[in-house]
Amino acid sequence: MNVQTSSTLTQTHAGMGVILREGGAAFRVWAPHATAVAVSGDWNDWSDAANPMAAEGEGYWYADVDGVVAGQEYRFAIEGPDGSISRIDPYARAVTNSVGNGIVTDRAYDWGDDAFQMPDWNALVIYELHLGTFNRPEGSDAPSGFHDAIGRFDHLRRLGVNAIQIMPAMEFAGDVSWGYNPAHIFAIESAYGGPTAFKDFVRAAHAAGFAVILDVVYNHFGPSDLDLWRFDGWGEGEAGGVYFYQDYRAATPWGETRPDYGRQEVRQFIRDNALYWLEDFRVDGLRFDMTLYIRTISGDEGDEGDQLPDGWSLMAWLNDEIADRFPGRITIAEDLRQVDAVTATTGEGGAGFGAQWDAAFVHPVREALIAAEDDDRSIASLVNALTRTYNGDPFQRVVYTESHDEVANGKARVPAEIGGEDEQRHWAAQKRATLGAALVLTAPGIPMLFQGQEFLQGDWFDDSVPLDWDQAEDFGGIVRLWRDLIGLRLSEPGLRGRHVEVLLADEDRKLLAYHRHDDNGEAGVLVMLNLRAEAAHDVALDMPDKGSWRLRLNTDWSGYSEAFGDHEAHDLEANGEAEDTGRPRAMVSLGAYSALVYTR
Repeated sequence: MNVQTSSTLTQTHAGMGVILREGGAAFRVWAPHATAVAVSGDWNDWSDAANPMAAEGEGYWYADVDGVVAGQEYRFAIEGPDGSISRIDPYARAVTNSVGNGIVTDRAYDWGDDAFQMPDWNALVIYELHLGTFNRPEGSDAPSGFHDAIGRFDHLRRLGVNAIQIMPAMEFAGDVSWGYNPAHIFAIESAYGGPTAFKDFVRAAHAAGFAVILDVVYNHFGPSDLDLWRFDGWGEGEAGGVYFYQDYRAATPWGETRPDYGRQEVRQFIRDNALYWLEDFRVDGLRFDMTLYIRTISGDEGDEGDQLPDGWSLMAWLNDEIADRFPGRITIAEDLRQVDAVTATTGEGGAGFGAQWDAAFVHPVREALIAAEDDDRSIASLVNALTRTYNGDPFQRVVYTESHDEVANGKARVPAEIGGEDEQRHWAAQKRATLGAALVLTAPGIPMLFQGQEFLQGDWFDDSVPLDWDQAEDFGGIVRLWRDLIGLRLSEPGLRGRHVEVLLADEDRKLLAYHRHDDNGEAGVLVMLNLRAEAAHDVALDMPDKGSWRLRLNTDWSGYSEAFGDHEAHDLEANGEAEDTGRPRAMVSLGAYSALVYTR
């Protein structure tokens, strides 16, 4: 096999780690402070001398070994500045466990007739899930995995979502974790089934009509079970060596393990990883964890000395590469600082992300839903949440009321915040949680829900507690409400349009109404919400025009919950004219804590 050396080969994931060939495999690793490197494994009885690697220059080492086959385990034996050490391949595509061995993998896979096309971003409805708790087999104490998750695709298909975002699935310490502590960023978590299981998941998801978005973590690695730490034996002081900053820039809220974004080989390592998921696994997008700590040291973006220009340029480079090589795939930033530049194009000096999680939506909306007293719900804050855009584009943001972050770390699910121990059966908890659903699915932006939100999963997110799927039956009406809202979202062009016009913002009566429409002002949808515990009667609503509007959804319908009031609502027809605006006026009535949705 003719494998080029680093002097002529751009180091990519195709040329790093294991390069399987007929009758054997090549190995390449970067260890710039090593004086000697060998590869040992099952094929040579774990000899540290049988297969020495040749120095290629620039810190790269290479060996071509006969007799290596897929499934065998291996490690690198490194002679470093302070003696002999054994390390797992940083590019290992599979490991036995986070402190075990690398596994030689065959990257070939039969994708069948998979030709999935990513939906337009304004037509996405995202479902975020955690593999370990999403569908744990009954009676099992082990985390659920990719094949278990496939078993719930029928539910997701009926619900109507068209994108699945999975929390990080790279190998982490132990078998139970949120996933934001990656030990081996190229290896799929062994407890979830490994790389082939992930490919099976993506193929099945595409066949069922779902895009797959993968959460990636580049703001820190580990910090535990981290073979990258002093990988070749070198490090300054107490610092982590070649993969990490050697000074104060290494510090993150999760440990002293921020990658060195200024070192080209580390940038390449991260770039290779991002492209690996898109190329080898055909994922349709990447969600980048806490980009604030890639572009700043401690999150103080107002301090010039806290900036990490190398982190910013890394993100821009990744997004340019992805846009060029995989057009239509989406990258999403969790930045949460409402910075337009995060989703501005790189040509405009931005980081180039397609969208960002929007703190300007989730925080005021949750505050309005959770407030104990109706008078404390701010309609003005909801108006700001509805009308916020980034760079003039509402679809550069992801809108939601629950995510893995918003239902943990001292916070809980929306029903639990409202109803306490009686969360699912509590009338106000059901009513206001479904008001949140109506806001998310009718607001401009890319809507997202967190696993179990559609059936009032309660309490707070715990990575050891599986979803209670019995609630999908117990609260089947609430599931139907989510399904009806998602159906309207995807069928009505007005809800996929960029525009929102606020028609009513009554702070005293806690009423909000808005008009969603496309660029031509057509295909409109009217939405009206009552954020008080009493029904609202004879509400004067100034209409966009004289047309008639058909009632499509009333969240107070008793079919959604026996606790709901079946408040009577009707189609809208202008029956007067507003003196101040000259617009046609209709009279509306809606139930307590309810939303109405109208279309032409």
